[in-house]
Amino acid sequence: MVENAYFCARIMSQWNKKELSILIPNYNNVSVELVTCLQKQAEALGIDYEIIVADDCSTNQEVIRKNDAINGLPHCRYIVKEQNTGSAATRNYLSTISRYHWLLFLDCDITIPDTDYLKRYVSDTHNGVINGGISIIDDTRLKHNLRYLYEKAAESAHTPDKRQQQPYKEFRSTNFIIEREVFKKCPFDERFKLSGYEDVLFGKQLKEHSISITHIDNPVMMTDFEANPDYVSKIERSTRTLYTFRQDLKGYSRLLDITSRLPHFPIRLWHKLFGRLERRNLTGSHPRLWIFKIYKLGYFLSLP
Repeated sequence: MVENAYFCARIMSQWNKKELSILIPNYNNVSVELVTCLQKQAEALGIDYEIIVADDCSTNQEVIRKNDAINGLPHCRYIVKEQNTGSAATRNYLSTISRYHWLLFLDCDITIPDTDYLKRYVSDTHNGVINGGISIIDDTRLKHNLRYLYEKAAESAHTPDKRQQQPYKEFRSTNFIIEREVFKKCPFDERFKLSGYEDVLFGKQLKEHSISITHIDNPVMMTDFEANPDYVSKIERSTRTLYTFRQDLKGYSRLLDITSRLPHFPIRLWHKLFGRLERRNLTGSHPRLWIFKIYKLGYFLSLP
């Protein structure tokens, strides 16, 4: 009897992947092309679906004006929030206004690399949480872009097999699908007001709730990379977030692991003496990844 009940629940869960809510938090990004691509794939699959983009109070009014075209697409909505609450709260908000059993969360600044992207998720037989991964575009024109250099260097370490070796530590919120009841049990922590590390804590909480994560080969593609000064500022913000929540994230951050084993004073002194020069390199036209690693380490250990 128990086995039959489990079997029926599993079949029902798989069937519900034919009913999909695609949820995209947005901030200052035109997402019309992304939504159009997803809408065409969903229509081709013949599934029941909705696509909801929640704008977290963007400051760029031209972005808001252009994104309004999403409301003209079948089964698609573009909602502008009245207050900026951060990506964690926006994802939680999206889950409350969605209708279907399976929730597909996507970042707004990615590209769908092929026409079978949604099909692979809908056809997948796993339950709980399924993480599709990220691929990085090959573009030699970006050889002086720090974000591109960093993501490209790290890409080979995040294959599906390698991610599955540490499924909870390797979770990223860029591209994942989750059952509604699982998300209700384990939402994003809304203390994270700025982007950065909210997905790391989410992975930790999934483990604490004994919720399975399966990493599969169904990546979205990163094709858009911030200018070097913007990326360095973004990393500084996320590093401050890591510092604020360092106790919550212990054991789930490589930077925390490294700093726990190193002497702090000489690194702080180095950062005080050379941090500005390092930052000048990173925001310039020839950034170096080894300098980036040193700078991030020094920046973290110099926080009050």
